[in-house]
Formats: sequence, structure tokens, C-alpha cells
Amino acid sequence: MADIVAYGVLTDERPLLEKAFAGQHDLRCLDLLLNRDTAPTAAGYGIVCSSVNDVLDAEVLRTLAAGGTRMIAQRSTGYNNIDLHEARLLGLTVARVSWYSPYSVAEFAWALALAADRRVVRAVGRTREFDFRLTGLLGRDFHGRTAGVLGTGRIGTAFARIAAGFGMRLLGWDLAENPECTALGMEYVDRDRLFAESDLVSLHLPLTPATHHVVDTAALALMRDDALLVNTSRGGLIDAAALVETLRAGRLDGVGLDVYEEEAGLFFFDRSLEVMTDDVLARLMSFRNVLVTSHQAYFTQDAAVQIAAATARNVADHLAGRTSENTLVPPPGAGGRPSPPPPAPNP
Repeated sequence: MADIVAYGVLTDERPLLEKAFAGQHDLRCLDLLLNRDTAPTAAGYGIVCSSVNDVLDAEVLRTLAAGGTRMIAQRSTGYNNIDLHEARLLGLTVARVSWYSPYSVAEFAWALALAADRRVVRAVGRTREFDFRLTGLLGRDFHGRTAGVLGTGRIGTAFARIAAGFGMRLLGWDLAENPECTALGMEYVDRDRLFAESDLVSLHLPLTPATHHVVDTAALALMRDDALLVNTSRGGLIDAAALVETLRAGRLDGVGLDVYEEEAGLFFFDRSLEVMTDDVLARLMSFRNVLVTSHQAYFTQDAAVQIAAATARNVADHLAGRTSENTLVPPPGAGGRPSPPPPAPNP
């Protein structure tokens, strides 16, 4: 039995994590984020269960290792917040959740796209004040228009499948073509052409040095004035300052953002009584055609259960000296022993 401390645990997430580890390990759930200031609280815990907004840089990892931590179990697909090189030097095992329900994120991306296109938030705000006018609420059909999908992995494919159901033309951009997407009629094109021809651009890419600010001033200049932009992947894919300037120029019909480059310390917390010091985010939220949500696209019952179960398997693998598709830094001396296959996911 291992002692585990989990950081950044959401209220609705806690019972699912506790159930996944029940009878196996001692789990302590904290709502605070892991960073240089909070890292000393992990002293004595062999396993740290981190969230996507925790900061696990070299200094934090050294503090954790000095306190007895031997494993980082990240509860997300992304891991750009972890210094993997330093983890290897310290002999720390690192694992992530390589996948969970792709439908959770894909469906939420469409929720943002539809809400932005049909001015749903504005309409509901009006009707709550008994203003039933339709002025300014004119939207467009998605049928017959073009959806540009950057990143055609599991989530991008699920998004494309929904777009095909709407009767949209599909353009894709990725390192390699996905046969599932080409079977839907998707045409893979270069990035500039995708930005220029798409009525709706949706981002489903990991954040890497190559994809950082993939939507920059040049990309935004290529987009149609009446295009929609949706990001449910990673905030760093969009140059937010450039997006502000584009919107100030009266371009883009709508934007849906579930992620933001500087969201750490903001998203998942109540900041309603504080002064907003992030000028870029404040400016983005001032535009009537911009919808901002707080990194909730993944947050469905199905996905959260799968994430908790995968995290528990990752811990079991670490303790048994096994590796799996989720392993980023293997246990010292693991020898590449594979873990048993997980149970089939609930679709």
C-alpha cells in the first residue's frame, strides 16, 4: 500500500479518485495546485498525483524527490508542465493518461461552435431580462460549409465525424493522414490553405514547440472575416494577444475558448471577488462574440471515471515495475516489462 497525495482535485472529481484507489492505497486529495510554494506539502508521500495546471519544473521535482516521492501520476493527456529530463535524472517514474473518452472534448468543442454561431449566450441573457428580440442573433447553417480540423487523433476524428454528420466539407492538417478521417471525405491540406478556406477552425493538437502559437498573427490574417475559431486543446496553441488585435479589427464571427495560455492559477478557482490582472484575458472576455469556459471540455462522468481508473493502473504498474503506453519515464530497472491490457473503455 502506497501513500498518495493528489493535487488540484476538483470537487466532482474527488469521489471518483477515492473510489478508484479504495482498498488499495492511502489517498489524500488537495484542491491546491502543486508548484514551488506547495511542493513541500508532498513530503512523505511516495506518489504524487498531479493535474494539468500543476507546475512540475526542475525545482519542484527536486523538492518532491528530496521528500521521498518516487512517482508522478499525471491525471491528463498533456504533460508539457513536467520536466521529464529532470525526472529521469532524479529517478522519478512519470506516467500520464494517454487517452480517455474523445467524445467528451469533441462534443464540447461543438457546443462552443454552436453557441458562438447561434449567439446562444447572448440570447439567454436577453430572455432572462424578458427581451425577446432577434436583433443581432442571426447565425448560419453549418451544413454545406467547411470545417478545418488541426490535429486528427482520437478527439479530432470524433470532431470530424460530427462535422460530417452536419454535412460539412472537411479539411485536415496533421503530421500523418488518419484513414478514419479520409474515409469521412476529409482532404488533408497545408496549414495556410486550411486557415484560408475554413468557415470553422477547431484545434485538437498537443502543445509542442512546433505547435506553440500555431494560430498566430499570420494564421489569423488568413482566416475569413466571418470564420469561427474553437480551441479545446491547449491554450498555448493560440497567440492570445494576436487574437485580441484580430477581434479589435472587427474580424472573426465568433471564438470559443476552453483553454488559455496563462490559465494556471485562474481556471478551476473562484476569482470573482478579485481584480482581474490578466489584461489579455480580460480583453478577450469583453468581446460579445467570444465565449470562454474554464477547461471543462474533458469533464464528463465517462471521461473522469476513465481518467481515475487509468491513474490507478499507472500507480499499480509503477509499484510492480511495469511500463505501459502511459509511461513517460519508466521506473528505474523496469526493463520495459509491459503492463496487462486495461479493460475495454465504456464508449
